[in-house]
Amino acid sequence: MSAGQLRAVTEAETDVRALMRELGTRARASARKLALAPPPVKEAALKAAAAAIRADAALILAANEEDVARARAAGLSESMIDRLTLTPARLEATAAGVAEIAELPDPVGKVTESWERPNGLRLERVRTPLGVVGVIYESRPNVTADAGSLCLKAGNAVILRGGSDSFQSSRAIHAAMVKGLVSAGLPADAIQLVPTRDRAAVGAMLAGLDGTIDVIVPRGGKSLVARVQDEARVPVFAHLEGIVHIFVDRAADLDKALTIVKNAKLRRTSVCGAAETLLVDRAVAGEMLAPLVSMLIDAGCEVRGDEAAQKADARVKPASEADWDTEYLDAVISAKVVDGLDAAIDHIETHGSHHTDAILTEDAAAAERFLAEVDSAIVVHNASTQFADGGEFGFGGEIGIATGRMHARGPVGAEQLTSFKYRVRGTGQIRP
Repeated sequence: MSAGQLRAVTEAETDVRALMRELGTRARASARKLALAPPPVKEAALKAAAAAIRADAALILAANEEDVARARAAGLSESMIDRLTLTPARLEATAAGVAEIAELPDPVGKVTESWERPNGLRLERVRTPLGVVGVIYESRPNVTADAGSLCLKAGNAVILRGGSDSFQSSRAIHAAMVKGLVSAGLPADAIQLVPTRDRAAVGAMLAGLDGTIDVIVPRGGKSLVARVQDEARVPVFAHLEGIVHIFVDRAADLDKALTIVKNAKLRRTSVCGAAETLLVDRAVAGEMLAPLVSMLIDAGCEVRGDEAAQKADARVKPASEADWDTEYLDAVISAKVVDGLDAAIDHIETHGSHHTDAILTEDAAAAERFLAEVDSAIVVHNASTQFADGGEFGFGGEIGIATGRMHARGPVGAEQLTSFKYRVRGTGQIRP
């Protein structure tokens, strides 16, 4: 690289850092105002934002078409293009999600505990906003609306850094969101979108923008999340990947299992709650394995299995050791026979990612053991793993699914985007 080129790169990085510091400063100022915003004002802003998304649907969909065309030209996989694509139905679902979040109970100011000490001091723990949330995401343009709405509901300002592949879509959705904020009298800077594709913006956010960002939430592939966890100087809500299992127990109902497994794998293969590994109890493999595997293959899913799965259907491809540790996010699933509930739990503990895991069984005791012993953020009995979603939990949406053990775990909704403080009321007490 020549001296001139090096100087140009350095100047560009300096410009991005200055831009990002400005976003952080404005977000911090907005956060102070949002923390005090009355619940009806936040509700009105979000309802107006939902209406603006609907009113601007044609503009948003046109912007999305640009992004999709660019992604196809760049050779992105079909699963990634599916994540990127907005349809009228998907956009309406996004708007409906914003409206639903608007009507959720406001978590800010909620007293979660209160008690009185023998000396007469009265204490209470009350929910408070986190402050400024940084969200770094790939592909899914609907995250612009989901994350912006949830952060606003919890009284937080948010800085959104969407992926370069969804740049135009995110800008169009963000513009609609800002219309809603402004119409309700809230600061436009409460929801900011990083206006550049430059990767230096991500590094600036991970450094905390001079202390203005309080928490980072990554939404994307393994490489993005790993980078965030490695480099962030502020707390992170994240899951590295969703290696999701379904265990078909010896007491499973076959018809129910066929329906649930198909939905869990193939409803949408690109979501983090999609099943990636099918485990079948050896006690019923003779009667259940072949129908399950054949159903998946007939529905267009590639199955990579152990020896038993290969014998069940000649179309099954041999599984490698790496398959048990793979999040496909595509129409591919690994399949294995295990020696009962204990072996299934051991396999999940060894190869899982603590995201979402399910048991299919009519044995209540087996179900309760699975729910108690599998250490995942979401554990499921007799239902599709694709319910691993904040909207399906009644949260109105989610900013992500956290698989760590600190603060928030599972779908991160508005309530999980708050912290707390203690309020202490006295009548003149002093400490002896």
